[in-house]
Amino acid sequence: MKWSEVRKMYPDQFVKLKILSSHVEDNQEIVENMAVIRSVPEESATKELLKSKGEDLIYHTSHESIVLEVRQDVVLRRFY
Repeated sequence: MKWSEVRKMYPDQFVKLKILSSHVEDNQEIVENMAVIRSVPEESATKELLKSKGEDLIYHTSHESIVLEVRQDVVLRRFY
């Protein structure tokens, strides 16, 4: 499903999505295709986001598109 379709079906709401296809461009992941799992009440959106793993995502339909910042984890090693 495309984001424009999701926005029409769930106006001004948080939704839980499964990312089906995306691409990375300039340290940003641009989501192209997704499956809607369910709508999420505003009061529990942060809790649901913290519980989400892998390709699951909580996002608000007020956004024109889904663009996520890709961050690389910094690993510090100590040598003795």
